[in-house]
Amino acid sequence: MALLLFLARSAVILLTLSSLFAQSKPSVAGDYAGVLGGILHLKLHIKAADDGALSGALDSIDQGAMGIPCADFKIDGANLSFRVPAVNGTWKGKIAADGSSLSGKWNQGADMDLAFSRETFVAAEKPSGVDGIWLGTAQATGRSLRAQITVKSDRSGREYCTFDSLDQLAGGWECTNAKLNGSEFSFEISKVKGRWSGKLSDDQQTLSGSWNQGREYPLNFSRQTASAKPRSSTDPAMPSVKPADIQGVLDGDLASARSPIFIVGPLAEGSGAGLTIGVVSHGVRSVFAIGSARLDSIFEIGSVTKTFTSLILARMVAAGKVTFDEPVRELLPPGTVAKPEGAEITLLDLAIQHSGLPRMPDNFSPSDPENPYADYRAANLYKYLASQGVAKPASPPFVYSNLGVGLLGQALANRAGVTYAELLQQEIAGPLGMKDTVISLSKDQQARFIQGRGADSRPARAWNLDALAGAGAIRSTAADMLTYLEAQLHPDKFPALASAIAQTHELRADAGPGMRIGLNWIYSEKPGFYWHNGGTGGYSSFAFFDPKNDCAAVVLFNQTVRPDGSFPDLLGAHIHARLIGEAPISLVH
Repeated sequence: MALLLFLARSAVILLTLSSLFAQSKPSVAGDYAGVLGGILHLKLHIKAADDGALSGALDSIDQGAMGIPCADFKIDGANLSFRVPAVNGTWKGKIAADGSSLSGKWNQGADMDLAFSRETFVAAEKPSGVDGIWLGTAQATGRSLRAQITVKSDRSGREYCTFDSLDQLAGGWECTNAKLNGSEFSFEISKVKGRWSGKLSDDQQTLSGSWNQGREYPLNFSRQTASAKPRSSTDPAMPSVKPADIQGVLDGDLASARSPIFIVGPLAEGSGAGLTIGVVSHGVRSVFAIGSARLDSIFEIGSVTKTFTSLILARMVAAGKVTFDEPVRELLPPGTVAKPEGAEITLLDLAIQHSGLPRMPDNFSPSDPENPYADYRAANLYKYLASQGVAKPASPPFVYSNLGVGLLGQALANRAGVTYAELLQQEIAGPLGMKDTVISLSKDQQARFIQGRGADSRPARAWNLDALAGAGAIRSTAADMLTYLEAQLHPDKFPALASAIAQTHELRADAGPGMRIGLNWIYSEKPGFYWHNGGTGGYSSFAFFDPKNDCAAVVLFNQTVRPDGSFPDLLGAHIHARLIGEAPISLVH
């Protein structure tokens, strides 16, 4: 299920470090490379000014986020730490005695190993014929994409290069197997499984050749005296787009998403990708499909389910069946977990992600990794709680917890004496007439359940959730989800749910930089809307509503969250900007 995080695509911001090693300590100035979770390639740049002051910036290469601001660098002996406020992350670790590496842990809700290795390079005394900056343009799907390479050689004659896809806002990819043999030059970009090969002209001003990434594309480079700038990260603004016109506007905006080269777009031909999008503005709605999806296709909505679970809670509070401050322990089978001596976790704590519980239980050990939640039963959940306990820490921070909201759903079902699926039907889907919003699919719905796909576009298994159903088990259509979002915009039109819906919007706690949380709805101060996203093994989703501008949208996609981020998140924010007449983030995912 998707993380509630956005990486800012910001300019480099240099940050001063106030303390330094003594002269006997190795300098930490330099460039470092690391890999987080075996997926995300990171670069840490630290520079030393003439007076010894340090400044630095962090690049997340795979997410196209360069120069992410860091803060609060601290050095204490061999210990180094810093924060990355834009993503609410911290790094702490040790500097190797020779300064060659930084070994430590990254924390963004949970600790992950992250080591950086210093990059060293000794330039050749005489540059080779291909050393320098080169700019080329490839044609794909009727669109031009600029490619830039920066080549250098070392004293041993070995060639190095980096590759930038300027119009996809991606840069700093390391070349592998860069080789110059006479006038023949070639290199590979393993990140995207691409290879360029060609020839250097006699005057050393042109590299003529082709790019191969599944098929060949002509790509010639010309020598430059300075690096070219990437395209703007935003598309030009236009007047507020009406729902009836949004599909036509997006057709042009999505050109990058259809790219088959460099960063292969999520909507590239042959990917099997399918989107359904629902948009409503000032009471006028529109639903349309792209790619392999149909208007009535059913998708897993993943963690958007959490907002339904919280609305069920609010409805049960309004009916006097539970209270927000009721301990969750009291909704579990008698004897499940002992009453703690001090404060204990309440239903409200679970709904605002401030319970002190971790993201996942430590006894979560799926027998089928392709359907990981299917065999996590109520008995497993209760066994975990018996060991973990339900004591509430003092001032627990925001921790995005599938465990916590899954527990909330199970507890509410216990109190109601029905399954979570039945509770969903009784409290929300039935009253709102959402006939395709379910946990288990009928025969007709199964026929409309679009095939999910992994990050590599290969078919993926559907997920079935048991005890943690309240965290991510719902399947739905764009039309149904648009009805749900219309209820958020205008609760008064749904009298039976109006007071409960209003309760879910009340902002109750922090949820990271620039964000607050209601009952599982996240509110971002900029752009100023409520939202939630979701991701399962073969699907991803994003839903938002903006009461101030009276608009909402849902994006349902039959591909899981990719290593470089969630496409529905990006597209959802783009749609919001189009609806209110602002310049949107480019869809260069």
